[in-house]
Amino acid sequence: MRLKKNLMMELNNPIVLMRTTNSMNVAQELDHLITQQLANAKRIVIVSHIRPDGDAVGSALAFGNALREAGKQVECVLQDGVAERYQYLPGAKEVASEVSLDYDYLIVVDSADSHRVGTVLDDLPKPDLVIDHHKTHIDFGKIDYVEAETEATALLLTEKLPHWGLEVSKNTATCLMVGLLADTLGFRTNNTTPRSLRTAADLMEKGVDLVQVYHQTLSMRSLSEIRYWGQGLIKLELNDGVLSSTLTLDDRIIAGYPENDDADLINTLTVVPEALISVLFIEQENDGVKVSWRSVKGLDVSEIAARFGGGGHASAAGADIAGGLEEIKKLVLAETHHYVNTKGISLKRNDGV
Repeated sequence: MRLKKNLMMELNNPIVLMRTTNSMNVAQELDHLITQQLANAKRIVIVSHIRPDGDAVGSALAFGNALREAGKQVECVLQDGVAERYQYLPGAKEVASEVSLDYDYLIVVDSADSHRVGTVLDDLPKPDLVIDHHKTHIDFGKIDYVEAETEATALLLTEKLPHWGLEVSKNTATCLMVGLLADTLGFRTNNTTPRSLRTAADLMEKGVDLVQVYHQTLSMRSLSEIRYWGQGLIKLELNDGVLSSTLTLDDRIIAGYPENDDADLINTLTVVPEALISVLFIEQENDGVKVSWRSVKGLDVSEIAARFGGGGHASAAGADIAGGLEEIKKLVLAETHHYVNTKGISLKRNDGV
C-alpha cells in the first residue's frame, strides 16, 4: 500500500488525493472518512472501464448491490455495457451506458486512470472515490484507494465493504466472486495468494455457488466467441519467445461476434509453453488498436504497455493505441522483442524454453 505525502495533515480536505498505507492509524482514518461519505450520500453513480472484464463488472455490480441494500439510489454505468456471460448477475440488466442520475457521490472501480473509463466522465467533476488494484494507477479522484498488485478490485471490496458499513449479501458476494475469478483466471495467475483463496472461501460462506460462477465466468463460451477465437488462432505466430496474433474488424463480422474485445482469447494463449510473452492485437473502429500482453513470471509487461500509454500488472497489461493495425503491430512487436531480449534471457535458460 502507498501513502501520499502529507495525507495525515490533509485528510479533511475534500479534494486531496489519497492512497492506502501501511500505517494502521491512517488506514483507519481513511476508512472512517469513506464510511461517513457513503452514509451521507443518497444518490450514487458507479462506473468502471471500457470493454469491462469480470472484475470491472463484478466490482461495480457488487458495490451497487451493497449500496442499494443500504437504502441508496444507485446507477451503475459501463460505457460498453455488460457481456452476455455476466447478464445473470444481480443488477446487470439495469446497467446504463451513460450517466443520467442526478448524483451526489461518484465512484470509479477497477480503473488505472481516467482515460480507461472512456467518455463517461467527460464534463463531470472529479470522482469522489476511486478504488483500484493496478500498479500503474494514476490518481484521478478526490480519494484514490489503491492497493497495487492485489489480485482483484473485487478482493479489496470484499474486505472493505464491511469496514465501510455495508453488508455483503449473497447477491453482492456472487458479483465479487466473478471479479475474483476473472482477474485470477480461476486462481491461476502468478499473483494468486492464500489471501485470494481465503476471500473465495469467505464468499462461499455467503452462499455463492462457486461451480456455477466459475462456469459462467471462465468456461462458458458462445458459438460466436469460439468462431472469433478461431480467426485469431489460425494467425498465431511464435518468434523468439513472443507469441502473437491479430483479431480484425472483419474477423468480428465473419464470426458474428458482437463485442469490441478479444472474447478473452489472450488468456487462452498463456497455455503455450514456448511463449514468454503473448501479444494480441484487436482492431477497433475509428483507426485504433487494443493491444493485450500476458507474460510468464519474472517478466513485467506493464513496462511495455506503459511505453504505449497503457498499463496494468506485471503479468497482464494492455494499451489502446491510435493508428493503423499493421503499423502498430510492427512497433509493438519490436518493443516486445527488445524487452524479451534484454530481460528474458536468464528466464529462458532457467525454464529450459
